[in-house]
Amino acid sequence: MTNQLEKPIPPSDDDCCGGGACNPCVWDHYYAQLQKWRIQQAKIKEQEQEQEQEQEQEQEQEQEQEQEQE
Repeated sequence: MTNQLEKPIPPSDDDCCGGGACNPCVWDHYYAQLQKWRIQQAKIKEQEQEQEQEQEQEQEQEQEQEQEQE
């Protein structure tokens, strides 16, 4: 992923009026950004795991080939 998101920072206590009349609330924006960040982190982790599995498979294949040559 070329455009990695930074983990959002929760709003400070004085950023929210607490009245419930704001639409969207600063907390709504924060939670939406947090969800996007979490999804991106999960995708990154999944890609890393796939790469690790591919590397392990390649190493196993190389070892099998070396054993066949012996």
